Amino acid sequence: MIDPLSADALVLETERLRLTPLAPQDEDIACALLCDPAVMRYVDDPMTPQAVRAHMSDAVKRGAGGRIGIWCVTLKETGQKIGDAVLTPVPIDAPDIEWDRVVPGAYPDAQIEVGYLLIPSAWGQGFATEICARLLRFAFEQTALAEVVATTDPGNAKSQAVLGKCGLRPLGRKRAYGYDDVCWFEITRPEWQAGA
Repeated sequence: MIDPLSADALVLETERLRLTPLAPQDEDIACALLCDPAVMRYVDDPMTPQAVRAHMSDAVKRGAGGRIGIWCVTLKETGQKIGDAVLTPVPIDAPDIEWDRVVPGAYPDAQIEVGYLLIPSAWGQGFATEICARLLRFAFEQTALAEVVATTDPGNAKSQAVLGKCGLRPLGRKRAYGYDDVCWFEITRPEWQAGA
């Protein structure tokens, strides 16, 4: 059994952002992200608000004593919700995260992926890099993970650039989310420590 982190330890901050564990009241930002075709361009088909509502019971699950899951991203200055951030298990054959793998007292039996989604008004301001770097710091300071991976659509050059800036190296194209042609990236604990 893994010792749970305190609620305070799961609130992550950067210079401009606050990341808090996703909660039922964050359905508003989940809808703003998951129902927007522009946000979902490289992810999946947009969802309906009804589908997002049904999805929230999974989206708020946390594993490994709170260390694995989704965070809501807000601007510290205004409190505006601008996106989400994830450390979640990568599905290989399934089209979405296999939420039954996310259990409170254990790490999922899958590689853990760093990811983020932002509303369009927050694009191009360096927030994705800030989020990714903070989640990697959390992963290598507060979890037992030996590495963190990321996956992107081959066409998502901007996200690939963010991952490169944060020290993840490309692994080529492999299967994930039920597709064979997904770009994979990885950073190991020693690589992160060397760059941190």
